[in-house]
Amino acid sequence: MVRFFFLFISVFAFLSLGAAPEDYVWNTPSRNSSESMPCGGGSIGLNVWVEKGDLYFYVSRSGCFDANNTLLKTGRFRLHFDKPLGLSDNFSQILHLCDGNVVVRDGSRVINIWVDVFKPVIHVDLNSKQKNEVEYSYESWRYRDRLIGKRESFQTSYKFGVPPGDVTAKDHFEVKNNCITFWHQNPDSTVFDATVDQQNLSAYKHQMYNPLSYLIFGGRMTGENLRYQGTYKGVYCNTDFQGWKYLSDVSRHHHLDIVLANNQGSLKQWNVVLEKTIGNIHSGEDWKETRLWWHQWWQRSFIEAGGKFSSVSRNYTLFRYMLGCNALSDWPTKFNGGLFCFDPVLVDTSYTFTPDYRRWGGGTYTAQNQRLLYWPLIKSGDYDALRSQLDFYLRIFPNAKLRSHVYWKHDGAAFTEQLENFGLPEYDEYGKKRPAGFDPGLQYNAWLEYTWDTVLEFCQMAFDASDAGGMNISKYIPWIESSLDFFDEHYSYLARLRGCKLLDSEGHIAIYPGSGAETFKMAYNPSSTCAGLRRVTSSLIAYLEKESADTTVILKYKKLLSQWPDISYREINGHKVIAPAVVWSRVNNTEPTMLYPVFPWHQFGVGKDSLDIAVNTWKYDPYVLKFKGIVGWEQANIWAADLGLTDDAVYWNLLKWKDGSYRFPAFFGPGHDWSPDCNWGGSGMIGLQDMLLQETDGKIYLFPAWPKNIDVHFKLHCSGRTTVEATLKDGKIIINQIIPSSRLSDIIIR
Repeated sequence: MVRFFFLFISVFAFLSLGAAPEDYVWNTPSRNSSESMPCGGGSIGLNVWVEKGDLYFYVSRSGCFDANNTLLKTGRFRLHFDKPLGLSDNFSQILHLCDGNVVVRDGSRVINIWVDVFKPVIHVDLNSKQKNEVEYSYESWRYRDRLIGKRESFQTSYKFGVPPGDVTAKDHFEVKNNCITFWHQNPDSTVFDATVDQQNLSAYKHQMYNPLSYLIFGGRMTGENLRYQGTYKGVYCNTDFQGWKYLSDVSRHHHLDIVLANNQGSLKQWNVVLEKTIGNIHSGEDWKETRLWWHQWWQRSFIEAGGKFSSVSRNYTLFRYMLGCNALSDWPTKFNGGLFCFDPVLVDTSYTFTPDYRRWGGGTYTAQNQRLLYWPLIKSGDYDALRSQLDFYLRIFPNAKLRSHVYWKHDGAAFTEQLENFGLPEYDEYGKKRPAGFDPGLQYNAWLEYTWDTVLEFCQMAFDASDAGGMNISKYIPWIESSLDFFDEHYSYLARLRGCKLLDSEGHIAIYPGSGAETFKMAYNPSSTCAGLRRVTSSLIAYLEKESADTTVILKYKKLLSQWPDISYREINGHKVIAPAVVWSRVNNTEPTMLYPVFPWHQFGVGKDSLDIAVNTWKYDPYVLKFKGIVGWEQANIWAADLGLTDDAVYWNLLKWKDGSYRFPAFFGPGHDWSPDCNWGGSGMIGLQDMLLQETDGKIYLFPAWPKNIDVHFKLHCSGRTTVEATLKDGKIIINQIIPSSRLSDIIIR
């Protein structure tokens, strides 16, 4: 290892060099919605495409959960022109990443589609040298109740089977001459009630957080000089729908607004929210502020690579744009499609369901998958986008605490895997056929039993965001403390059931039964859990000391830190390796959790004396060799980078970042989940970032797993509120900028 001290700081008038991403361009129309292009902002995502001369876009917004906890789309919008799109030689559909908008050009016609980042408003502007008229249509497949089929139930929180006769309820529509208002209205009783009753919490229902009851979501399509033309019926991708058609005046300029609103309460209250947003639209100023937000988004960080990594960095940028479309939402981006699902029959021809479908549910947040979307936001500096995921846990925190108090009479928040948006285990995964007397707080499920440590990763994200970005995380500390308290309280509770000693012979709490993710089951001291408990507790202590917290609280967690068990080791062919646990009873899935102490917990890594143990684990452990992969949530690309294995990191990250299966290259999947597979893109981001920058013991390692023959220019964030911009060009390294400059002495080029 050689330490370098290059410093070349440039000042730019607008954006840092490389921070204005290139447009992404199509020069032909699309065949169907699977060939759509993302567009969005705030909490809204559009799938935009041109098909058979018409412009279409689906609209999705985070938080639109129906009574079954399906994440419903707002609908489909269609623009029909007297002269069809796509006939001229200069047709193009352009994603202007820098400004966050999509532009369709055809002849002299220019259609600008953009979403206000700060208000739930979609704008469509058309300008042309010739006068023309436009037909605007709103299309909905929820014009009627739709019976939910057996396989279709995977879009709900009932998963493997909804109650007999259950439907996706129809929407409501109010037609006026110049606009249409549409909304979906949940009843009081929803899958929340069924889940609470199933899990023996009915007596506490009135005090529980419930995001579904009386939730109303929808919006209004309105425009300049529109005239209502009536309804029509049709079928798109196997799904019947009804459309409401409006005709514009003949003009060179047209403007359409689609205004959205979500609210829990009465229809009158929802209308107040909708009208307030409509009254607050100032298109010119709103467009300026939206563009500025996107400019700042791209200025925070970037990765631009050449050679065989040029498509990798392009796809990284495109996927980061998709995450940016939900950056200011109240709800996290869903791992299984985010805001950009399209017709499911185009993912799998046997899935002849509506565009609302996504596998693994709409309101179920599978924590092992969700984490991979949010870890990369630390190095990309997108802390505003991280808020929605941390706030998600804060909202459901009271319900998770209630579980512990009701079931086991102890403190601590019990967060499970397959977690509902109200903090309870998902209805079906909880177990519908449970043995008499089985612990009501435990999921009766071979994959999920005792799998409740993933919350620790989100706790650590909060600390990392505080350290790297200066995020104020004070409101999250009670949730973090309670998440740690759960493991102390619950495993002490279980120890009392087994005997009179709470600690083992070394003075440690026994994490048994535990679980190495969904894979190493009935485990004793799973290494993934032990590494997480030690890391998060250490981070909490450091935070409390920095904030001059109560000494009693600090001493409590220092004692707890001393009582957490360490990870386990074993020997394979004469090589010391990390063990998944001391012992385990069976292997149930394909997650090599013996590498979790490498990522996400960074107990092993570049610059650490113990690196060889982790490398041996990567090379020799038979489970690791069998489970290595890049599909969806698989993380071989991350571990190869974090171990400093450049050749392996190149191999696995090139595979991970290969263009997705659809026209838009960052629409990955379906993988293990659904398309677009967002945990595929998120895990890809982590691996690529870690090839370029890692940290160990206060030192910043640049290019720790990057090939020296591939040019790259990047800007990323790390601890100490530090920003690093560096370039590798023709084998030469330039450190363009480090903020603060005092961190220059911490740089190590590997």
